[in-house]
Amino acid sequence: MSPRASPLPEPKTRPTDASGEDFLAAVPDARRREDARAVAAMLGEITGERPVMWGPSIVGFGAYQGPTGAWPVIGLSPRKAELVVYVMPGFVGREAMVAALGRVRTGSSCLYIKRLDAIDGEALRKLCARSVEVVRDRYPAAEVHPS
Repeated sequence: MSPRASPLPEPKTRPTDASGEDFLAAVPDARRREDARAVAAMLGEITGERPVMWGPSIVGFGAYQGPTGAWPVIGLSPRKAELVVYVMPGFVGREAMVAALGRVRTGSSCLYIKRLDAIDGEALRKLCARSVEVVRDRYPAAEVHPS
């Protein structure tokens, strides 16, 4: 008898019932707090969604059902050294859109911003809007409930 393949484990990063607004208000560094609030407001406008905490440190907007479970359509995390914006990787034109921002670092789906006033805000809005569009075109929406 062959062993049955087990389903993929649920992601550890799940929506919670903690307040995204309260989380952002508690960011200790004033500049990082204001940058995070500004980006959160922009992501809310782009997605039409309210902020939801995903795990202890990610503020997500909307949800989609990906191959490994439900994830935020787009999100952010105000870390000590940088603000991280989570955008869809690998779509056509992404590299040029990132280059238009100015001085940022990137990971697979992470965009690391030291200071919001040091990058092109309109380029950030365009990148985030395109990322949301790509996610919504590729994946079905997910209905998630806080844990």
